[in-house]
Amino acid sequence: MTQLTVTRQGFAPATITEAMEFSKMLADSSMVPRAYQGKPQDIMVCVQWGYEIGLAPMQALQNIAVINGKPSVYGDAAMALVQASPVCEGVEEYMEGEGTPNPVAVCVAHRKGRKPVTAKFSVEDAKRAGLWGKQGPWQAYPKRMLAMRARGFALRDAFPDVLKGLITAEEAQDFPDEAKPKAARNPLDALAPPAEPEMLEVVQVQEPEPVELVEEVAEVVEIVEVVEAEPQAGGFAIMVPGKDQPFSTHQTLEQWAEAYEALAEKMANTSKLPARERMTKLRELKDLNKETLEKIDSVTRIKHTASYQKRIRALGAAQ
Repeated sequence: MTQLTVTRQGFAPATITEAMEFSKMLADSSMVPRAYQGKPQDIMVCVQWGYEIGLAPMQALQNIAVINGKPSVYGDAAMALVQASPVCEGVEEYMEGEGTPNPVAVCVAHRKGRKPVTAKFSVEDAKRAGLWGKQGPWQAYPKRMLAMRARGFALRDAFPDVLKGLITAEEAQDFPDEAKPKAARNPLDALAPPAEPEMLEVVQVQEPEPVELVEEVAEVVEIVEVVEAEPQAGGFAIMVPGKDQPFSTHQTLEQWAEAYEALAEKMANTSKLPARERMTKLRELKDLNKETLEKIDSVTRIKHTASYQKRIRALGAAQ
């Protein structure tokens, strides 16, 4: 078994194998926070975050939390990281206007070679953010929460390189619901589910007599015959299987899409060809007009795709 590296501060994984073994061991322990129990992958990521900002593994597990999908660090740990940094010259925290209706928490962060950064957070600020009187710590420890919000702003502004972009957990917990990330909506959800294909009656058909070339040409004409209008010059052309010239041409993509859908429906419902051949014709029609299909708007294109799949399923069931 791989031996974990032992340092003066405790166990410290030195390789990816050691980190995986270390994470599995901690995941089975009841001494780690409940959010990490049984989750070795989360522990490994948390420990890595700790290494990057300067926290030992166990310190990272106690002070790094994922809230609303974002890693964050508790305010006391943020203060410890900043004060341990060689660029920090000190951090001042105090309250202004105590005993008034609008006390203000103030945090002043001093960094070597730069002007002090001052951040304030008042009761009025908390009210505007919808935090004042909020159930939980804002009711139990309002003064502490004001100080934590001012601290988070000041430390992030003065020491972004020390905190590596992490916000305080106290601030992350106050994010409103609409600020939480939402799953992307699939445009296909807006379409009604395709209806189940009707069961077609199987009819015994006699073997067809040999037909002449004239009848074969008539079948092709019947498949592509949707409109009687002559093709117009320019615009968007509909190409059909077996023809080099456009079947019809339309001035707008909307007109083209409507005519294409009517032609596909006509081709799927023709009774002069077996279901398998109709499926082939539909695939060829789609391939021949792929370039124009990609130009129409996404909603119409999705509807075409759904109709195409519905026809193919229905024809497949009819075989």
